[in-house]
Amino acid sequence: MAINFDKALGVHQHTLGVRSQRAEVLSSNIANADTPQYKARDIDFNKALAAASRQQNGLQMVKSHNKHFDLKALSQQTPGYRIPTQPDTGDGNTVDMQQEQSAFMQNTLEYQMSLGFLDSRFKGLKKAIRGE
Repeated sequence: MAINFDKALGVHQHTLGVRSQRAEVLSSNIANADTPQYKARDIDFNKALAAASRQQNGLQMVKSHNKHFDLKALSQQTPGYRIPTQPDTGDGNTVDMQQEQSAFMQNTLEYQMSLGFLDSRFKGLKKAIRGE
């Protein structure tokens, strides 16, 4: 019997791609904190994950349908501009360093958590293959 990795790994495989892309966007915001007219960007993780989950469930239910979206494409969400939480300082930059650093740290912790979930899934698969 073949192993279906989509079923075995669940949505965790897709969360890593979204979290990795979000880390790049947040680090770009931090790097451009002093750039005039730079607009802070972010990826809506919940929206990206919901889209991937819907499509993954759709692919499992109806595999022969030709209008399915590519899950890899769904994990490459286009960053949107963040609504500023602070008044404009006069240079048009909307980066709030405290907010960016907090979001980056939270994203990093969630990325590590997703890696932990995947690690436990792979350990379970190895035990199943060995017959333990």
